[in-house]
Amino acid sequence: MLEKIVVVCLIIHTFLRTIVSVEQNIFPYAVWNEATIYDFIEDDIFFEVLYPEELSYTYRLRQAKDFGVPFTRVFRGVRLVLCDPLPCCSLPYNTLDLRGTVALVARGECSFVSKAITAEQAGAVAVIVMDNNPENDELYVEMVDDKTSRHPTIPAAFLLGRSGYMIAKTLVQRREEAAVINIPVNLTSVPIHKLNQPPWIVW
Repeated sequence: MLEKIVVVCLIIHTFLRTIVSVEQNIFPYAVWNEATIYDFIEDDIFFEVLYPEELSYTYRLRQAKDFGVPFTRVFRGVRLVLCDPLPCCSLPYNTLDLRGTVALVARGECSFVSKAITAEQAGAVAVIVMDNNPENDELYVEMVDDKTSRHPTIPAAFLLGRSGYMIAKTLVQRREEAAVINIPVNLTSVPIHKLNQPPWIVW
């Protein structure tokens, strides 16, 4: 009986290794780890970049846990604009450019709530906070209320540092004022092997 169990375990192990090998052949330039593939939670959402073309992928976001409002409204063809300065802890220099856009800001220097409130004051319709670690390609931070009794009324979500860095870098290098995105996008019926994810990361 024990021998049969061992044989079955070896067969399962071989099968799982074969699946991973096939997936790595499909996405040879991806960063492979269990966190980026298996740790979906119910509140995660996605957005897609329409322009510029080199950023035209689908990106995963983790919504703020207990502040802001959910992404119930769909924004199509909305501009994604880098906040200047990126931390968005005080009213940005480019406030006029942020009106009616999704603000892309960086983690650090103030609370997530402060960033959302500042972006809202600048006229943004939503805020995406990218991690300040450009090497982070797997760890999603839970953005929580800072207990200051302030209540932003726009959606807020967290983006991996690697993806944020690539978006910001591309926009700066191309001297683009903004990317054009759809947010959120519905991927509930899309198989994982058909997701148009960035080549530098796989969920």
